[in-house]
Amino acid sequence: MSYTVTLIPGDGIGPEVAGAMRRVIEATGVQIKWEVQEAGEATIKKYGTPLPEQVLESVRRNRVGIKGPITTPVGGGFRSVNVTLRKALDLYANLRPAKWLKGVPSRYEGLDLVIVRENTECLYAGIEHEVIPGEAAEAIRIITRRASERVVRFAFEYAKANGRKLVTAVHKGNILKLTDGLFLRTAQKVAAEYPQITFNNRIVDNLCMQLVQRPHEYDVLVLPNLYGDIVSDLCSGLVGGLGVAPGANMGDGVAVFEPVHGSAPKYTGQNKVNPTAAIRSGAMMLRFLGEVQAAQRVEAAVARVIAEGKKVTYDLKPTRDDPSAVGTQEMAEAIIEAL
Repeated sequence: MSYTVTLIPGDGIGPEVAGAMRRVIEATGVQIKWEVQEAGEATIKKYGTPLPEQVLESVRRNRVGIKGPITTPVGGGFRSVNVTLRKALDLYANLRPAKWLKGVPSRYEGLDLVIVRENTECLYAGIEHEVIPGEAAEAIRIITRRASERVVRFAFEYAKANGRKLVTAVHKGNILKLTDGLFLRTAQKVAAEYPQITFNNRIVDNLCMQLVQRPHEYDVLVLPNLYGDIVSDLCSGLVGGLGVAPGANMGDGVAVFEPVHGSAPKYTGQNKVNPTAAIRSGAMMLRFLGEVQAAQRVEAAVARVIAEGKKVTYDLKPTRDDPSAVGTQEMAEAIIEAL
């Protein structure tokens, strides 16, 4: 079979890691036609927006996309392209595996967590305003039963399909009794439909402490949007950092895959950053397309190159100034050879 996939290179280091991912995926032999679309800060002059409508139309048409990181201004400027993309396409579940690979520096060998983050509401609804200019601002947090139910059900269905044994709902229902209370009650109701899977819940700050102390006690975590964003980065840190962390934004029959890390503008064009997260995101995309064998080959090739530790980027070396570190494209080439 052949597939048409929307490819959004992104900005900063995005085009470099997206290019590395593309080369590896093409090396599997899976026939993909890449429909390249521009998004990010550079498109504002050209289209008047960082997310042109043709990008959304492309993903709607193809039902699958993959993107590099896109810069989000801090404290002003345009709204996050990632948030807008997820809401516009109703990509309600953010799936972020945090799985340790041999050769990646980590205190938690063998760790294998999956974070399922609600992707469309919570504080990321972006409803905020100044109450007193320069003195006080207010944001409105939205939690709905519908959004909570479908993301929790996604987590349980994922657990069921992948042989996972435990789903943990994460909340702050002791303080935010209405919003997080609704999320927790909804999760408990959905959990009752999956008696074969153990269910529990944790208050978010306590969970963060326990993840640092004994993360192997957890399996699949499902969280509202803001907590999911923070905890997924924490879990990525447990297995070696954002450079190895893949991700997917899932809706009903449509998905956009992306590395968890940001655009790291200071490294733009230096052929320095780790392409693993983007390549592993590509493997997740292959699974979504039904190309499971090709996905397994990519995952095995990545694992082999990292375990050998020879042709890897600086962050995967014992010290960051190791002169034997290779560049982004050289590591991608080593993964292609391992295929």
